[in-house]
Amino acid sequence: MDIKAYLPEAIKKIPTHMDFVGQKKAEKMFQMIIISFAVVGFIWGYICQQFSQTMYILITGFVISCLLTLPPWSMFRKNPLSWQKARPEAEEIGSTTTSASAQKSKKKK
Repeated sequence: MDIKAYLPEAIKKIPTHMDFVGQKKAEKMFQMIIISFAVVGFIWGYICQQFSQTMYILITGFVISCLLTLPPWSMFRKNPLSWQKARPEAEEIGSTTTSASAQKSKKKK
């Protein structure tokens, strides 16, 4: 069962990809947010002498970093890949059978 058939056109048009440079940016941003919230949370928890305060701050940082880095925002899609054009299907079938028969003839020799 394909769920895409039942989705409205507006939902189908939402981009769901992120390029490699965008993935690197998102990973770096995620790490910086988590580390900074962990440091602040540790210091605040140490001052308050409550580990729960540290965990609340760290969880807040995690949620913020997920909201900023998981969706494929346009800042993560600025360097698209240029893919090669697809070969016609007839060429692919012909080349695979030719290469397979060439390999068989090499094995026989």
